[in-house]
Formats: sequence, structure tokens, C-alpha cells
Amino acid sequence: MAASARYRLLQKAGMVLGTVVLSALLASAASAKTDVKMIVAHFSDHTMKTFQAAADRFEAKNPDIHIVLEEVSWDNLQQRLATDIAGGTAPDLSIVATRWLYDYATQDIAEPLEGYMTPAFKAKFLDNELNPQVIDGHLWALPINFGVRALYYNKDILAHAGVAAPPATWDELRTAAQRVKAAGGYGFGLQGKEIETDTYWYFPLWSFGGEIVVNGKSGIASDAGVKAATFYKSLIDDGLTQPSPTGSNRQDIETLFKQGKLAMVVTGSWLRGQLDVEAPSVHYGLAPLPRGVTQATYSGTDSVLMFKSSKVKEAAWKFVAEALFAPETRIEWTVTEGFLPVTKAELDDPRLQGDQSLRVLMSMLPYVRFAPQLPNWAQVGDITASTLQRIYLGQLDPKAGLTQAAEQINPLIAR
Repeated sequence: MAASARYRLLQKAGMVLGTVVLSALLASAASAKTDVKMIVAHFSDHTMKTFQAAADRFEAKNPDIHIVLEEVSWDNLQQRLATDIAGGTAPDLSIVATRWLYDYATQDIAEPLEGYMTPAFKAKFLDNELNPQVIDGHLWALPINFGVRALYYNKDILAHAGVAAPPATWDELRTAAQRVKAAGGYGFGLQGKEIETDTYWYFPLWSFGGEIVVNGKSGIASDAGVKAATFYKSLIDDGLTQPSPTGSNRQDIETLFKQGKLAMVVTGSWLRGQLDVEAPSVHYGLAPLPRGVTQATYSGTDSVLMFKSSKVKEAAWKFVAEALFAPETRIEWTVTEGFLPVTKAELDDPRLQGDQSLRVLMSMLPYVRFAPQLPNWAQVGDITASTLQRIYLGQLDPKAGLTQAAEQINPLIAR
């Protein structure tokens, strides 16, 4: 073979070898990325868009870290996490209901976060916003949202039924629902299925003077608890709710409201964000929850938790601190989802300062109530919810059913 031909052959071989080596180096660099896995709870159709945008911005600044997001519905989230934890495949981060934190903290599942906090990062939060995540002196998570429950009402339906103003008491709510029924509509949306069936019953329980826990024991079978369950059961029996409340979860009644088929529903601040995007033709208003002997509403926070089993805690925290709680992420989240602010940047944003419905929600903060931090809270909720469902179906007497449920709950919450 001529020298020139050998040279060209060697040159070509070198180019091929160089390409192979370069490809191997690129593949090695790609595989060297640190994966941070996070489970995102589904709040609305916009939820993943907000989180993915935050991940994209973060990865652009941190090319050595890859954020892997997975969206899971609230109905499946707790069981999914329990399965992953038991199987040793828990994610690095997840959104969780704050009321689950006690078990995660006391069972050595959650990573305490105070050691990761800097004074500058802590200063981002509004006063007291971190308090619900503190158990036994440790900060176990960060509040991803903060919401209060309010009474949403369809202005057109109430006006058509001759109801001039949203009801201020539970008796007025009954009267309004009766008028809506007489006009051919559904008066009040009542949840009787799946998670939070118990939560939506705590509203009248508290307003009638009751407590979830009294002196370390369940308070659900109190006179106030019986009155609250009896009141909801009477709404069902009188046809003042949507059909088959025990077949309706929270999303079902919210969908009916979005469709303009339901006059009133009590739910969280997230619904206002969804209505503005998904149902702009629904003319709605917000009002405080109806009063009993006192005024009360439920405030819930959902939190971002880091799992103790994570092998990439520093990268996971970096994503939390630099992306999830960056002003642009927080403002987009609050505007699109409708939650109340948890950071000062949100409160200062002009779009939120001029929000009338936000002012209504903020006005309820002086009498807000939180679910207590208890061991075995998921089991407590399941027992309460299943008991309420049987009461609504007429299978249990309110007093006897709640008494039996309280007896089951007491050993679960004993400390």
C-alpha cells in the first residue's frame, strides 16, 4: 500500500477513534450528573408546569444536577410514599400534607432541615409560616403552600334563587340551599368520599364549639360533633346537596362548582386560581365559613419534605433553596394555584396586592384552626371519614357512630 494511502487510512481511523472517545466522554459526563428525584402532588393542571419551569431554570444554572419530577394525585400520594419507603425506594423530596409530618418525624423518615437553613433563607418566610412544620424543636419540612377554607358561592345561582347575600350562619346556609333546590339547583356541595371527608366535617365541629382532641383523647363524639354530623346528614336527607355525597370526593364537588351546577361549596384557596383559568364564566364570590356558636376555619399547609434516606441531600437542598423558593417560582405558584403567600416576595407582588379574594381569605386568619399534630394521623382520619360516610348513608346513628370511632382513635393518639 502506498504511503499516502496508509496515511489517509490512519487519519480516518484516528477520526473514528476520536469520535468514539468523545462520545464516551460525553456519555460519561452525562451519567455523572446527580439525579434528584421529587414527587409532586397534583393540585391543578398547572402544577407540573410551575415545578418543571423551576427545574429547567435550576438545571440551566447547575448542569451537574438533573431534577426528576413525578406527579402523583393526592388520593394516591400517602400510599405511594408508604410503599416507596417500605421498599427502600423513597424519593429525595416530596410534597406531603403537613399533618403527616408527625409520623415521618418520629419514625426517623424525615431529614431535619434546620442545619441547612441560613439566616438569609429563613428571612424569606412570613412570620410564623414555619411553625406548623416544627415538631419537638426540629424543622422537618418547608411550607410549599398555605391555604384557608372559605365558602365559595355562585352569584348567579343564588340571585336566581332569591338569595341576596352569602349565608353567614349554618342555618342561613340551609335556608339558601332550600331556595336553590326549589329553583331546580344543587344547594351545597358536601364531600363524603376518600381523603379529607373528615376535614370537611371539622368546619361545623369547630364552629359548634367542638375540638378534635380534648385532654389527649378524641373529641369527635362531643355534643358539638354529634350536632355537626347530624346537620350534614339532614342536608343530605332533605336533598340540599349534590346527588350522592358519599360518592363525591373533593375534586368532584369542585368540578360541579366549575361547571356552574352547584350554588355553594366550602373548599380551599386553590379553587379560586383554578376557577379563573378553567371556568372564567362562573361568577363567584368568597365569604367566611358559616358561623355556629363561634367563627372558625381550617388552615392547612402542605410541605416539602426531604427524606433521610436520600443519598443526594446537598443537591436536593440546593434545588429547594435556589429554585422552589425563588421569588419567580413562588409568585407563579401563588398566582396560578390561588394559595396564600408564604414568603415576603409573594406578599409584595402587585398582582397579589390588588386581589380582592385574597383579602377575604386573609381576613379569616384571626380565627384559623389547624389539624393537631398527632401520631397515626392517617389512621385517625380514615376512622373518622369512614364513620362519617356510614352516618351519611344512614347506617350509623351519629352519637353511637362517633362514640365508637372515638374509642378506636384513643389508643392511636395516646403518647
